[in-house]
Amino acid sequence: MTAVRKFWPLLTGTYTYDKSISTRNRGMGIAIEAPILAYLIETTQGRILYDVGCDYRKIDDPALRARYYGDLPFPPPDMPADHRLPARLRTLGLDPRDIDLVFLGHLHFDHVGGLHDFAHADIHVHEAERLAAGEPGARGYFPDDFAADYRWHLQRGEYDLTPGVTAIESPGHTAGHMSMLIELPRGAPILLCGDAADLIENLEDEIAPGLCYRDDETAALASLRALKSRACSCGAHLWPNHDIGFFRTQDRFPQWLD
Repeated sequence: MTAVRKFWPLLTGTYTYDKSISTRNRGMGIAIEAPILAYLIETTQGRILYDVGCDYRKIDDPALRARYYGDLPFPPPDMPADHRLPARLRTLGLDPRDIDLVFLGHLHFDHVGGLHDFAHADIHVHEAERLAAGEPGARGYFPDDFAADYRWHLQRGEYDLTPGVTAIESPGHTAGHMSMLIELPRGAPILLCGDAADLIENLEDEIAPGLCYRDDETAALASLRALKSRACSCGAHLWPNHDIGFFRTQDRFPQWLD
């Protein structure tokens, strides 16, 4: 029986970039708006966050903004004050310290930057991801986002965080990318693709993300196909991670899915 009670997708900000960043060798010159999401899972054994968005301090401070975003091929994200995770949690009557476990699908800046608000929590990430994030020339990482002495739990393979919440290896976008299967108490299961699939298009057309580990799409395509097969076998709905149209069809905040 699942331990999941409630599930919220949380919009923490948006950014605009060239579509080819999400769809490899496709969509060049087309600007898209993408959500920056976190997911809150309330269970009978505690609260889990999948991803924590960007570090809003790097956006608020002009010097940090220029330092971290000045050389990126897109503008800094838009993170209104009421979208940031501490504000989202306050709306639900919660505080960051009410989060027991943070699960990081990978360590790119738009998924791990908010970690400083959750230093008290257990932090799960794939061990290959921690290693690859330190490789020379690794792209998409702001190393100081995850340099502090957090309560790291380095993982590998498929495992249950709690009954009804399963971590699934889905490498390719990054070396240690992880997706998550969530069994709701009433509705169909949800399979959070993370950045294994930014858009519905990635899933339907089996298009790898624009950024692939060591510029090789082989593992990314294998992960896409494995996630689709897994969803088919258990009746789960696949959720892409940066598709603004899809997100808007699912957003009920502050109401939840169950």
